[in-house]
Amino acid sequence: MAEAADREKQRGYRLHNASIPARPLEPALYLVATPIGNLADITLRALETLAGADVLACEDTRVTRVLLDRYGIVNRPFAYHEHNAEEAGPRLLAALGEGKSVALVSDAGTPLVSDPGYRLAQLTIEAGHRVVPIPGASAPLAALVGSGLPSDAFLFAGFLPTKDKAKRDRLGELASVPATLLFFESPHRIAATLAAAAYVLGAERKAAVCRELTKAFEEFRRGTLGELSASYADGANVRGEIVLVVGPPDAKPVPKEADVDALLGALARDLPMGKAATEAAHRTGLPRKELYDRLLALKKRDEG
Repeated sequence: MAEAADREKQRGYRLHNASIPARPLEPALYLVATPIGNLADITLRALETLAGADVLACEDTRVTRVLLDRYGIVNRPFAYHEHNAEEAGPRLLAALGEGKSVALVSDAGTPLVSDPGYRLAQLTIEAGHRVVPIPGASAPLAALVGSGLPSDAFLFAGFLPTKDKAKRDRLGELASVPATLLFFESPHRIAATLAAAAYVLGAERKAAVCRELTKAFEEFRRGTLGELSASYADGANVRGEIVLVVGPPDAKPVPKEADVDALLGALARDLPMGKAATEAAHRTGLPRKELYDRLLALKKRDEG
């Protein structure tokens, strides 16, 4: 009882040396966006949620503790990540079942975006509990609005595969999507990714490498994929978290069926069918699978 009473007295946060009490929260899973670099990017609603939640779950308690200390929040963080989700998840669901409020944060940005919170939110909904988003910082959106590329339609595609063939295949699947593409990438793979993107999507396609967003050394490099690939090809030491933004494809005239068939036939004489379809997709902008199926049909027709 005494511990619960002390906890009620401690619910609050500090802002510019002013202590602000936090109201108790209604039972729900609160998905709280946290800063992606600059700790001043936290919202007032997020602070009140972090201070007022009965249970605070986070990806890394050490990272979250830095944020809590900055704003004088004494709530004790509880670890929930991909390595302990099977054990920690049921404990959080049990807390919700007991009528408690649970706040979930990732190390940075909006929870569930490339982190393990998706399954917990899904289970929470299936159990009949509320899920409440507390919006705020998001690296993909910060990169998008700072890139100077079209923002009327965009697709966040997370991390690309690490192996070159799988990476190029994935880029091929996205090549004709009529939207700006957003990818997370690591510093030691950005050069290879830009080279693959320039080859598959086209060297003239506009893009931006957005690095260390909201931090002291924030950087936007803008240009074509070819230009950016060349600028990173020297193997210079790149640091920090990266969002790669690639502009939408230019509208291409639809090639005539006879021209496509002729191109496929010519490519298939020198290349295996899979590579012929990939190269044809690169040249025409048509989906690789559609071209592969078409090549199969042409082969059967010629053999018949």
